[in-house]
Amino acid sequence: MSWFDITPVVSSRLAVFPGDTPYERQVAMAFDKGDHLLLSSIKSTLHIGAHADAPNHYHATGAGIDARPLQPYLGLCQVLSVQTAGAARIHPEHLGGREILAPRVLFHTGSFPDPESWCDDFKALSSALIELLASAGVRLVGIDTPSVDPADSKDLPSHQALFAHDMAVLEGIVLTGVPDGVYTLVALPLRLEGADASPVRAVLLPAGWNSAGET
Repeated sequence: MSWFDITPVVSSRLAVFPGDTPYERQVAMAFDKGDHLLLSSIKSTLHIGAHADAPNHYHATGAGIDARPLQPYLGLCQVLSVQTAGAARIHPEHLGGREILAPRVLFHTGSFPDPESWCDDFKALSSALIELLASAGVRLVGIDTPSVDPADSKDLPSHQALFAHDMAVLEGIVLTGVPDGVYTLVALPLRLEGADASPVRAVLLPAGWNSAGET
């Protein structure tokens, strides 16, 4: 294995939460119009595809994404496949006693298999699981669904648990074909002033990629 790109292609086909703003690209200049260059703009929710939520998205006193440190989004991570047998949230017992091996954990649920087709019954995380991960020194959690809370959640307990422990979060990643194991994650958010989220280009590199030993 050299590396895995765990980012879905961002296009107008990409599913977003019902009522949110889908991705749209508008072309202002183009070669086939006789212009000397291609120039375009985009309109989109910031929670598009693989993205990092900012604390101000789910807490009134939270910081914007531009104020977040970059370290949680870069370093050793563990991919864990989890089956919940019908449960909407992943609980500590669903780990089956597996050890947490890295300060960043990405959950492969397989419950949102097509990023271009919305479904409400994707898997989410429990606040108890967030508490367990925090106690194990985890600094970032990620999931292959649109949210760490269920689609109909209003109190967002898992997001609130992340806020309480100042943990970072990645949502909307694609882990199809990625074996469980330890990797180096690179998923840096853009420095968008005051923004509630940022799209990321998330990739998994070999665990030994960072020779300096950063964790």
